[in-house]
Amino acid sequence: MITILGIESSCDDTSAAVIRDGVILSNVIAGQAVHERYGGVVPELASRAHQQNIIPVVHDALKQAGITKEDISAVAFTRGPGLLGSLLVGTSFAKGFSSALNIPMIEINHLQAHVLAHFIKEDEHDTNQPEFPFLCLLVSGGNSQIILVKSYDDMEIVGQTIDDAAGEAFDKCAKVMGLGYPGGPVVDRLAKLGNPDRFKFSKPHIAGYDYSFSGLKTSFLYFLRDELKKDDGFIEKNKENLCASLQKTIIEILMDKLYHAAKDLQIKEVAVAGGVSANSGLRAAFEEYSRRYEWKIHIPKFAYTTDNAAMVAISGYYKYLDSQFCAPDVVPYARVSI
Repeated sequence: MITILGIESSCDDTSAAVIRDGVILSNVIAGQAVHERYGGVVPELASRAHQQNIIPVVHDALKQAGITKEDISAVAFTRGPGLLGSLLVGTSFAKGFSSALNIPMIEINHLQAHVLAHFIKEDEHDTNQPEFPFLCLLVSGGNSQIILVKSYDDMEIVGQTIDDAAGEAFDKCAKVMGLGYPGGPVVDRLAKLGNPDRFKFSKPHIAGYDYSFSGLKTSFLYFLRDELKKDDGFIEKNKENLCASLQKTIIEILMDKLYHAAKDLQIKEVAVAGGVSANSGLRAAFEEYSRRYEWKIHIPKFAYTTDNAAMVAISGYYKYLDSQFCAPDVVPYARVSI
């Protein structure tokens, strides 16, 4: 049996998970509410919170999995990309854990891990994993990419944002409306109560499969500015319709590029991953495209949409099978491609 302990600390969630032979045994996540008052993640506060959370989270993950640390075959950890101070906490813990138990370390690319979250098995009979090759739309606060997944360790970015990510567009537009942080879930909730066709916002004209969301943010900002001059209560009176219209625009931008990539590459197996994959409108769009274009779609469980260690552990499991271990002097990186 191969038992992998996964450690995720790339941003503001401290997470530990245990996977045995591809089957999830536990996935524990500790969030950090301290950032809400600042309207975004404060790197120094994040790294301090990781230091407080890492040991209790690992302890809970082992306890929920019903194993001891001596049962662990290897420890997989997020090396990057992410906040350097946060990554240092997870990396340092992995080094200590590996050294104390004399087990190998496995470095994990955070973006690849989001894609491989689709291979987590709920039990030994779970066979609902994508078949290679498949396309994966990776959408989060920091990334909007269309990825051609040829194998566990062979992924090619065929399209990506040239400026802002979709998740960032959700959060910043929500902030302008005074909806708080993180804004994406609030927009999603209010959008269900609004008319998605009430307002129209500009869509970018970018060649190929690349995305752009900076123009949409600017269009949204200027629209609110002009309307507030006429009525200072405009946002409060129209927030449901604003959220619904904004969400529809972002989803249409995402799905249009993904559709053309799938059509041109002749791929019918399509997945979505990342924090924005929890959005109900995006999930509904995937279901619609599945019916319309006969896609076989893969939508992750909500627990695997945000940053979590289960995706790190499953990535580590496949690397373990190929003996892809890393040296104890490895250092984290803040920026890296998939």
